[in-house]
Amino acid sequence: MDGTVRDTDADGAAAITLTDIGKQFPDGTRAVQSLSLEIPAGQLVVLIGPSGCGKSTVLRMINRLIEPTTGRIMLGDEDVTQVDPVLLRRRIGYVIQHVGLFPHQTIRANVGTVPRLLGWQRDRIRRRADELLDLVGLEPGRYGKRYPHELSGGQRQRVGVARALAADPVVLLMDEPFSAVDPIARGRLQEEFLRLQAEVRKTIVLVTHDLDEAVRLGDRIAVLSEGGRLEQYAAPAELLGGPATPFVTEFVGADRAIRRLAVTPVSRELLDDDPAAPDPAGLPTLALGTSLYDALARLLVTGAEHARVVDDADQPVGVVSRRRILDAS
Repeated sequence: MDGTVRDTDADGAAAITLTDIGKQFPDGTRAVQSLSLEIPAGQLVVLIGPSGCGKSTVLRMINRLIEPTTGRIMLGDEDVTQVDPVLLRRRIGYVIQHVGLFPHQTIRANVGTVPRLLGWQRDRIRRRADELLDLVGLEPGRYGKRYPHELSGGQRQRVGVARALAADPVVLLMDEPFSAVDPIARGRLQEEFLRLQAEVRKTIVLVTHDLDEAVRLGDRIAVLSEGGRLEQYAAPAELLGGPATPFVTEFVGADRAIRRLAVTPVSRELLDDDPAAPDPAGLPTLALGTSLYDALARLLVTGAEHARVVDDADQPVGVVSRRRILDAS
């Protein structure tokens, strides 16, 4: 087969289906026993769990850096085990913790690596590299001719994301992509990445050990225990609000209510229907969609019990109270 992944959505993203995949190494270690998972096209799914649970092994089996021992992996309607692995990897973006940029190539040349291997014309490669540098917030005229050692860790990580997207992959795999940078830069990178994903809508599988990162970035989170056992697969708010097993309860921790506030938006359902609620005039203002965590913080800082809520057109739609926010957690 030619490595072309079929059955993609309108944005060029492919669904991933893992069916009973397993990996046993020659020494007898079973890193993953039998894992099944459906990852919809265009969604960002996070694999999380304790060290040694097989999450990075799962990621590497998807692009066949590690060959599965058992099971089937489908990208769209095609079994990846039947595809030339080299051609397959050129259609799958891969971002790792320490980026792995070529030190003696310019940033523009690094971004153009896969298009060059695919035989693109030089002018097309340059246009694509500059387009992606701009997309990840690195001005091409300023950064394109620089070398990796001239960039900060966060900037190099952005280049890694740009390089992974260069050939418009149907899937993006990310293995602890932001863990090597300092906490402030990490927060900024996560924010930029959410903005980027809103534009490109790729199917992304991201491995992390950081629950806060998983909750912030993931459309869905897969919690794995030893041997790649799937303990729960759910949206962040559902995972935090209703852990499915004792393992998940312990893993998400006692402060899961606070984390849930961070991923639950102020919605019309939470607006106060109490006839004694105050007149919105003079109250602090929040937008629909603001996280309950940020909403509660605003109320605590201002000392208010209620906040005025407005829609995208800045029109008032109601009032939300501290009580409703805390009840929602």
